[in-house]
Amino acid sequence: MRLLPKALTAPITSILRRWFDARAPKSDSATLNLRNIYIFFSREGLLFAVLLIITFIAGINYGNNLVLGLCFYLVSIWLISFHVTFAHISGLKVVLLGVTMTEAGTPAWVTLQLRSNSRQPRRQLLFSFEQSDKKTIKSTDKKSQNNHEGQRSVLVTQLQGEQTIRLPVQTNFRGVLELPRLTIKTVYPLGIMRAWSYVYFARTAWVYPKPEVFDWQTYYSEASLEDLPTGGQYRQGQDEFERLDNYREGESLARVSWGHVARGQGMFTKHFSDPVGHEQTLNYMDMPAAHHEQKLSQLAYGAMALGQLGVPFRMRLPHDAPSATPLGEGDNFAQTCLLRLAKAP
Repeated sequence: MRLLPKALTAPITSILRRWFDARAPKSDSATLNLRNIYIFFSREGLLFAVLLIITFIAGINYGNNLVLGLCFYLVSIWLISFHVTFAHISGLKVVLLGVTMTEAGTPAWVTLQLRSNSRQPRRQLLFSFEQSDKKTIKSTDKKSQNNHEGQRSVLVTQLQGEQTIRLPVQTNFRGVLELPRLTIKTVYPLGIMRAWSYVYFARTAWVYPKPEVFDWQTYYSEASLEDLPTGGQYRQGQDEFERLDNYREGESLARVSWGHVARGQGMFTKHFSDPVGHEQTLNYMDMPAAHHEQKLSQLAYGAMALGQLGVPFRMRLPHDAPSATPLGEGDNFAQTCLLRLAKAP
């Protein structure tokens, strides 16, 4: 149940967000201090605050010194908890080490390094990135919702010195990905107070199109063995007949030349090869899709497929000059092509 209507909470949330942003400029390295740490009662702490008010009013109303003494004792616990919780998170340093490139719709993984110069270990620190798709994760099942949140956060039970953690950031669209703000919070040691901080990273990541399967071999048929130069490279495959070898025990019977066996010439094994020395060109204009984003997705699929096969290929995007399309092969070159697709207008 909302305490305030949505028309009022939205402007308040926007004002608070701008205030938080102003107090924590974007940087790939941040140290938590008095400027960017916030502290308030936790949910359980609110009940503790209500207990403080009740004991104080009851002690004054009835003039009972024992009740007032209990109230002051609880206040001292609250003050100690306030100090310890704040000091527990203060001085922590967070450094962004790297962000993985990923396809649209899958999480990008962010690697963070945590550094603590305190002689006492820090405990129960919860790290999580703010997710922009909160509407899509709502569920009536509270247990499944908690499991979903647990997959997006990391709880560091004890930190002393340096530690590296990895956090997921959900992606929805192709292109540049600005990392959402990182939330660091703790309720250590008593759970009465909750201290938290926001970290804004300056580094961005790239999201390439989600590969869309299409029959690329129909558009880019491989050259036959006769068309290849002498000394071309071959890969064991199923397409072109290469040679016959004597049958060895353990080889697949499906490759046995049964015609030779029927003629009494012995058992031979057929070997086939696929040419991989012939270069291919992945051309944007040749993609069978009708829409721009679909064409890019099909190019991503073709680049990944050819990269895994080890076939030399080029990728030509709109407005690319023929001389500006380098030739390469392998997974590393495929990743370079995927980065070009992520940056494509």
